[in-house]
Amino acid sequence: MQSSSRSWIVIGVAVLLGAGLAWAGSTGSAALGPLSLFAMAVAAAYLLQWLAFVPSWLAKTERFYDLTGGISYLAITVFLLLANPGRGAAAWIVGAMVVLWSARLALFLFTRVLRSGGDGRFDEIKQQPVRLLQTWTLQGLWITATAGTAWAVLSDPSGRGIDAWLVIGALIWVVGLGVEAAADAQKRAFAARKENRGRFITTGLWASSRHPNYLGEIVLWIGVAVAAVPSLHGAAWVLLVSPLFVTLLITKVSGVPLLEKRAEARWGGDPAYRAYVQSTPILLPWVGRKGPWAASKEATA
Repeated sequence: MQSSSRSWIVIGVAVLLGAGLAWAGSTGSAALGPLSLFAMAVAAAYLLQWLAFVPSWLAKTERFYDLTGGISYLAITVFLLLANPGRGAAAWIVGAMVVLWSARLALFLFTRVLRSGGDGRFDEIKQQPVRLLQTWTLQGLWITATAGTAWAVLSDPSGRGIDAWLVIGALIWVVGLGVEAAADAQKRAFAARKENRGRFITTGLWASSRHPNYLGEIVLWIGVAVAAVPSLHGAAWVLLVSPLFVTLLITKVSGVPLLEKRAEARWGGDPAYRAYVQSTPILLPWVGRKGPWAASKEATA
């Protein structure tokens, strides 16, 4: 009962935060009838997750959780591009950035879940309807908070073209996406080899960071935020919370803490893993403890 009450509180807070972002992002947004396109995008982000929650709960599965998130980014991006008659070159470029990122990540995560048979983070959550609804609602907030700066550009009616902010932001985004994609590819290739079954990866980008994929995720959203600066007006400046929100969620809530806990439970007693943790920064390369770790070494559980 206490857990259920806590989940309802979290759901309520997530909805209120989304409503606040919808109000802020509507400043300077193009409109469709009486509603701003930005507010419609936020509403769609939440509604799509709640609709997907129903079959997720009935089937007790999380298999299409990440896929739904990716589809939400894609669908909302396309909607904003088509619905905004004042879109300019900046909107098309930022839209392409979001589409490429979301399509790649959603496909990667969905195929990973299919291969593994599920996502361990959901083992307990999917047995409790309110906690599962909380998770889907938080994904709505995640989509809104991360894509908010992109939506500001996509709903900008000024016909904004290519400028220095857009170029710099796009370059930062390319670096972030490259790091994320490379890290995912390296880990997938590592896990595909039978001799690595039960082992943890310490090669490639994973030799310099324990979570290089998450580092790439943070960097690419910083790039999107930089690209959005000229499209922000009045209260919409609050949307620059996007990269901070991504960083806090990844490093303090649902990303790094969960994976670190699972890794500790699996390999915590392994001296090789202890050496890897002590010598390899958790996120930023060269920041934190760094020792003579042999990048080619791969330890068994």
